[in-house]
Amino acid sequence: MENEFNRAERLMALRPQIPVIIEESAVSVAERFQNTTLRQICKLQHELLEQIFANYIVKRKGAYFKLGDQQRLDYIKHSVDKDLRFRGLLVGIIAGHFTLEEWKIYLSNENEHRKRLTNLVVQRLQSMYFV
Repeated sequence: MENEFNRAERLMALRPQIPVIIEESAVSVAERFQNTTLRQICKLQHELLEQIFANYIVKRKGAYFKLGDQQRLDYIKHSVDKDLRFRGLLVGIIAGHFTLEEWKIYLSNENEHRKRLTNLVVQRLQSMYFV
C-alpha cells in the first residue's frame, strides 16, 4: 500500500497544473475526471504525442502534407478514431500516468472516459498540426 501511495504522489508531482474551475454539483464524474486528470496528463505528454503523430504521418508516406487544411483536421480525427492500434497507443500513453484510484475511475465508465480522452488527444493533435 505504501508503494502504491508513493507512486501516486510521484505521478501527481509530474503533472503540470492547469487552472480548472469546477462547480462540484454542476459537473458529471466524467467531466471532473477529464478536467482534473486527462487534461493534465495530455499536457504532460504533449511532446510525446507530437512525435508519435509525426512518426505516424511518415509511416503513411506523408500523404498528410498533401492535404488541405480541413482535410488535415479530418485526417487527424479519422486516424485516432478509426486506427485502433494507433488509438490504443495514444490511450496507453495517457493511461500509463493514471494513479490506481484514477484507473478505477476510468474503468467505472470506460467508454465515456475513452471518448473524452480521444477527443482531447484529437484536439491537441489538431492544434499542433493545423499548419
